[in-house]
Amino acid sequence: MNPFTYKRASDPQTALTLGVQPGAKYLGGGTNLVDLMRETIEHPIVLVDVTRLSCAIDETAEGNLRIGAGVKNTAAAADRRVRERYPMLSEAILAGASAQIRNMATVGGNLLQRTRCGYFYDDAAHCNKRVPGAGCDAVDGFNRMHAILGASPACVATHPSDMAVALAALDAVVTVEGRNGKREIPLIDFHVLPGETPHIETVLEAGELITAVTLPPAMTGRSIYRKVRDRASYAFALISVAVVLQVQDSVVKDVRIALGGVAHKPWRASAAEAAVKGGPATEAAFHAAVQTELASARGLRDNAFKIELAQRVIVDTLVRLTALQETH
Repeated sequence: MNPFTYKRASDPQTALTLGVQPGAKYLGGGTNLVDLMRETIEHPIVLVDVTRLSCAIDETAEGNLRIGAGVKNTAAAADRRVRERYPMLSEAILAGASAQIRNMATVGGNLLQRTRCGYFYDDAAHCNKRVPGAGCDAVDGFNRMHAILGASPACVATHPSDMAVALAALDAVVTVEGRNGKREIPLIDFHVLPGETPHIETVLEAGELITAVTLPPAMTGRSIYRKVRDRASYAFALISVAVVLQVQDSVVKDVRIALGGVAHKPWRASAAEAAVKGGPATEAAFHAAVQTELASARGLRDNAFKIELAQRVIVDTLVRLTALQETH
């Protein structure tokens, strides 16, 4: 591990002042960053501890729920308002990691965790995310866990967060602060696709700090987070699905769908949403809508099965949520 200095920020302004130094990195729970430092992938010169900042969950005057970036994942999942209004978010957090990790990991850090692609962690492999311009060994290597949507020849890695998938379906907004003031960024626009620069993973500018994630008032209807993985105990998703669905008189009044395990970022299934909304809440309609969403999906040698798997999981989830509403 390379030498570095450690500084604890007592307030957001101090954090921002320290965070603009060359080689500075913000430290939340450290559940990903410290691992990356041990693996010599991240080389911060200054670690700015922000764990004591933005640690509250508050109601806003507009009826939103504001979750501070420093809130631990355990606290977010257990909060009564989250469990009652946004149960899908609690489900996603609980599916994402062991209790020990959830007790340390923060909401802001969860959004910034980096891919778990094996080639990214292997310093003997070519990886454009680790060394820009080096190439991508995953494209022709073992790529069972990799992307089927939005990938590029430069990178086929997936984003590992469960929580971020639920936030994408809930229309969450990320608040960041930096030298140029405060910005509000829709979660679905916060992460970026790889293109030719897969080492650039978010729209954050140098020194910007995530301070909160805000959830709008909960949509009427039923919601669920489902995660398909190789083992039930804290494996990363092959496919995950976050769905909020409102059905009235067998017609889809509103729907939001987000996918995990399929792309470089949490994938909002906007094409499927548009095809479903206002139409009949039937399995056939759902199947056709999901086919529209997955028309651009491209499988690699080891992960082409994900396309069919995604189709089945999304349709089955929509059917289940429809049944729950029609029987109550």
